[in-house]
Amino acid sequence: MTTETKAQLRFYQMLMKNALDGIHVMDAQGNLIEANDSFCEMLGYTRAEVGSLNIADWNAQWSKAELQARLRAVVGKSARFETVHRRKDGGLIDVEISSTGIDIEGKIYFFASSRDIGERKKYEALMRRHTLVINNSHEGFWGVDQQGKLVEVNQAYADMTGYSVEELLRMHVADLEAIDDMQAMQARVKRIIEQGHELFETRHRHKDGHLVDVEISVSYVAELQQFFAFARDITERKRIEHDRNALALRQQALMSSALEGIHIMDILGNLVEANDTFCHMLGYSREEIGTLNVADWDAQWSLEELMGRFRVLIQLNGARFETRHRRRDGSLIDVEVSTTGVEIDGQQYLFASSHDITHRKQAETDLRIAATAFESQESLIITDANGVILRVNQAFTESTGYAAGEVVGQTPRLLKSGRHDADFYREMWAAITDTGTWQGEIWDRRKNGEVYPKWLTITAVKGEDGAVTHYVGSHTDITERKAAEEKIQQLAFHDPLTRLPNRQLLLDRLGQALASSARSGRQGALLFIDLDNFKTLNDTLGHVMGDLLLQQVAGHLTACVREGDTVARLGGDEFVVMLENLSEQPIEAVGQAGAIGEKILAVLNQPYQLGSNVFRSSGSIGATVFSGESQEAEELLKQADIAMYQAKKAGRNTLRFFDHRMQELINTRAVLEGELHRALDNRQFQLYYQVQADSAGHPLGAEALIRWMHPERGMMHPAQFISLAEETSLILPIGKWVLETACAQLKAWAHDERTRNLALAVNISALQFHQADFATEVQAAVRRHSINPALLKLELTESMLLEDIEETLGTMNALNAIGVRLSLDDFGTGYSSLQYLKRLPLSQLKIDQSFVRDITVDANDAAIVQTIIAMTEALGLDLIAEGVEVEAQREFLAAHGCHAFQGYLFGKPVPIEQFELLLA
Repeated sequence: MTTETKAQLRFYQMLMKNALDGIHVMDAQGNLIEANDSFCEMLGYTRAEVGSLNIADWNAQWSKAELQARLRAVVGKSARFETVHRRKDGGLIDVEISSTGIDIEGKIYFFASSRDIGERKKYEALMRRHTLVINNSHEGFWGVDQQGKLVEVNQAYADMTGYSVEELLRMHVADLEAIDDMQAMQARVKRIIEQGHELFETRHRHKDGHLVDVEISVSYVAELQQFFAFARDITERKRIEHDRNALALRQQALMSSALEGIHIMDILGNLVEANDTFCHMLGYSREEIGTLNVADWDAQWSLEELMGRFRVLIQLNGARFETRHRRRDGSLIDVEVSTTGVEIDGQQYLFASSHDITHRKQAETDLRIAATAFESQESLIITDANGVILRVNQAFTESTGYAAGEVVGQTPRLLKSGRHDADFYREMWAAITDTGTWQGEIWDRRKNGEVYPKWLTITAVKGEDGAVTHYVGSHTDITERKAAEEKIQQLAFHDPLTRLPNRQLLLDRLGQALASSARSGRQGALLFIDLDNFKTLNDTLGHVMGDLLLQQVAGHLTACVREGDTVARLGGDEFVVMLENLSEQPIEAVGQAGAIGEKILAVLNQPYQLGSNVFRSSGSIGATVFSGESQEAEELLKQADIAMYQAKKAGRNTLRFFDHRMQELINTRAVLEGELHRALDNRQFQLYYQVQADSAGHPLGAEALIRWMHPERGMMHPAQFISLAEETSLILPIGKWVLETACAQLKAWAHDERTRNLALAVNISALQFHQADFATEVQAAVRRHSINPALLKLELTESMLLEDIEETLGTMNALNAIGVRLSLDDFGTGYSSLQYLKRLPLSQLKIDQSFVRDITVDANDAAIVQTIIAMTEALGLDLIAEGVEVEAQREFLAAHGCHAFQGYLFGKPVPIEQFELLLA
């Protein structure tokens, strides 16, 4: 051995002995050849014990096959990654590995260095919790270094000051403190450093310049040489304190400025204090009035009566009454007195306020004089300026059914029928404000609930200053006149035989329906119905029987449609049904119209009892669908008429659409429905599996996705047939097949070390979930296949969970008791309530791919995903993101705390054979 070789050997031995990292060398099979003391201490083995180990004995992250694959991957290159080591005592430690595989004289050796990163992992978790607490606090938070520069700040403080978080992190605390006394600020800083904490009030300067009163709780952490503070906005509290002080000043001014005569008396009725208004009311000076007793100015009662009332009043918390006061000159005034008895320093006092009501009493007299004239008028109502009813006459009572006592103090809104909208009343009161009067026809409601029309006149009564003081309304019942008008209207717009709308009214409603369809985007349809063989009935049984048949047909048609649809008779045996608010999708709208048309055909086929005769009939229906775009009412009627004749040509008792393409779509839909019925029996369904993986690409499980292997159309995706399956309830047997197949697959995976821990997610439809025995069905499948229920994951959508929250909770709790996991699919795309979300026994949320797609370029999507991640962590739920297609998306999600993924980056949905090959 040369001198140089010996030196290199000594250097290598010194490096192995003194390295703080666990250095170890393995052969091609992972057997340990050499390890330093640090590696032995890390795993808890002696040097003698460690020599017999293989990498699979201490690596707790991967299976032996996976470890062999990873070793082969680093031959000729270097790699750095994190994993978990198992100590001799069974404890696990997080480590960071740096490894290299090299070829020495034809043999492969692996050199590796392990570093314990357990403390770093704990620190990272602590920092995440710290960030979550700070960012979700409603109080402002900031950290400041000893130079006064902000080094940390939350959104709540940014909202409080009007700056962004980024702007604040470039600022000094002096930029925010609205304090000019720098010595006082420096003294405060010194106190905080010495004491470690201080609570004080100050003002911070908002970005727009205004000042914000804040309460600061600040602590100094000597080890970090930083100040950490929470700030609470106390602007409102300071305003209340200011208002409280102002209130005391206002109370002091009350006595001198009050318009009523305020006075205070002792228990003997001697005047203790009075304001200027009371002095002026009685005509005394302030010096003169101070010697008076209540008996000197009260002219209502004798001294004995007055003292008796006084003793009672002084014991009451409050009283109000009318009396008379005697002025200094001997004249009398009517007053209303409000009193309150109070005790001050053990002495009883009576606080009183006198209001001169002389003019009011005179007005009451005037009103009594006008009463006779008022009662002689026809149906009158008087309100004050605010619309509060003051009086009604007997004619009003007879017309409305309300007694005066039932309406006085109410407003005329009591009479509203509900037939007029807010615009009607707004225009009415605008006219009264502008002209002082309004008259017109209005519908009101009597006390017995009857709605009736009346001709109403409202006149505003104004005072000398031009301000409105009262409103007077008079009305005349026009029920009989309206009945006559409605009869004329009925004759003009309705068929006299069936009382259905006639052609003119149908065209008017069709015009409105076209406009509504254009605005809403929802489709509508016309069904043109002609009775088959109606002429034969007229010729054999006569026109009386024919009219009776038409009346019965009208009743049947009306019963077939929804409220809001229109049934009209054009004449003879021709009827039209107008359907509104159908689906926005043309094919679905055609299906809806066709379903109602088939229902009508079935009803028309029923036997009719015409007197003593039983008659059977049928109908031919022509249909057309409209969307309101560039379509005319008359043209639509022609289209439906043409389609009706096509139905007659097809053999009668059938339905035809004017648009041949739509007819073809209906036919195609009917064929597809028949094929869907046969698909289960012919075993044409197959499950595809899309892998769900962690950040390192290791499979966690898969989602089972159904495919229809159609013998002629080829492979069909769920979007092509699931909605039809749900409409026809075929989703129930299909869903049961999916569940059974998934359980069978989990059973098969249980026998293979590579797959025994994989979870399998299955989509559940709303119809399937809301079956009364759904939980029992799932439990039976789990028992039948003897699988671990925790590996079966049912994916549910937001909308299906909120239909009946209590029923939903019952089913979910039953599934949870079985041990099956529940995942909320497409989270964030619906309108789920967080109030409900916290009650649902979910185990996982699934971030919808619509948020993931643009997560790296759209700030809104990024913010939504981060919020979902934080919320999920707070709720203690697992999280997985779907639609992950590029590495940048995975990196973003992983960086923000999401470590489970599904998408094309990890694998497309494939048959089970290909899926299991990918696992190998």
